[in-house]
Amino acid sequence: MPSPSNWRVSPSVRPKASDYDYDLDAALSSVLGLQARAPHDAFTAGVLGTERAGNGVLIRDNGLILTIGYLIIEAESVWLRTAEGRTVPGHALAYDQDTGFGLVQALGALDLPALPLGRSGEAGVGEYVVVGGAGGAHRSVAARIVARQEFAGYWEYVLDDAIFTAPAHPHWGGAALIGPKGDLLGIGSLQLEQRREPDVTQHINMIVPIDLLDSVLDDMLTYGRPKRPARPWLGLYATEMEDTVVIVGLAEDGPAQQADLRQGDFVLAVGGVKVSTLAQFYRAIWSLGEAGVNVPLSVLRDGETFEIWVDSTDRQSYVKSPRLH
Repeated sequence: MPSPSNWRVSPSVRPKASDYDYDLDAALSSVLGLQARAPHDAFTAGVLGTERAGNGVLIRDNGLILTIGYLIIEAESVWLRTAEGRTVPGHALAYDQDTGFGLVQALGALDLPALPLGRSGEAGVGEYVVVGGAGGAHRSVAARIVARQEFAGYWEYVLDDAIFTAPAHPHWGGAALIGPKGDLLGIGSLQLEQRREPDVTQHINMIVPIDLLDSVLDDMLTYGRPKRPARPWLGLYATEMEDTVVIVGLAEDGPAQQADLRQGDFVLAVGGVKVSTLAQFYRAIWSLGEAGVNVPLSVLRDGETFEIWVDSTDRQSYVKSPRLH
């Protein structure tokens, strides 16, 4: 695995060990650098690329690592790096499309402490936290929780109660949200912009709450994914524009493309139910049943409104399974 660059977080936002009641250095030692490589013919290669880099968090002494799933989906190789620079191969165990969590098993001894899991539901807005990156305090950010609210992503993804922190960590993917007890409260997923004033914005991180792991961890370890009915997936990318959902992209050969949905189409309703936000749109689709259900959409294109029926599928059926080591 290539050596990491010499980047560092600005000293003004680094956490200082004296500010915390737990052993900050020990907690941050549980955060590992993660690099993954997907094959060029992977379904996700066009969007995520084939070379991916981020962080992972050791959550069990047996080498089980929690990360954000987009780093490892369809990965054919995974490498882990400790703060001391040791590299260990890993295996992509599981990815949950609904939460976004991914699991990696280290294939060599890490000799590091596991970071205990906390309760993200107890962390309120204003809480002081650390967003920990691989490499210790000089690659971590002393932050605060600035919001807890619903989040809808353009890739058919919704979290009911996402955590948002500021200032933003510059390498957020798979970063550890460490609470005031020195426990893991969530996993870094995105960097977004938050408007504070008409002409002032700040960068924030979106964090997947750790409480979502409770109901899926055992299944992910046993089956590679949660053992629940798959949600219907259309294979589209959407955004909100003036209280309307608009299609901004389509997965190649996905159900939406096959049904002749097009970039620039406005979706007005799902099964006769009006939708004006991404969360409403996705939840209306999911309410129709399991993957495979026929999804009727009311679409506005070039001033004309008409119906399109999309045969949904299981998103997982499009991606490659992890290679066994």
